[in-house]
Amino acid sequence: VQLQASGGGLVQAGGSLRLSCAASGSIFTINNMGWYRQYPGEQRELVADITSGFSGGRTNYADSVKGRFTISRDNAKNTVYLQMDSLKPEDTAVYYCNADLVTRRGVVDYWGRGTLVTVSS
Repeated sequence: VQLQASGGGLVQAGGSLRLSCAASGSIFTINNMGWYRQYPGEQRELVADITSGFSGGRTNYADSVKGRFTISRDNAKNTVYLQMDSLKPEDTAVYYCNADLVTRRGVVDYWGRGTLVTVSS
């Protein structure tokens, strides 16, 4: 079981990027999914998360990204997305996806490898 993130890169301020994170392996279902970011020397912080479809797919955003980022998920593909628009230099960070995966071991909290997002001014 693993989470594979992709979509990071270099973009100019005001531009857009779309991150994707796909879960694979022996998964029964996926509960919450989310994106976090980490600045050098700091702790990981929540960017956005989304509940499962059974819970209504409710979304939650950090104040710093409200109105600019959109989280969504495709349950058929076990994938969560983060559409990032109007990017700012302060959005530069390593982004990590996270998911509560229901497996034969029970509900396990998984993290994907980080993907670097760099926003130039």
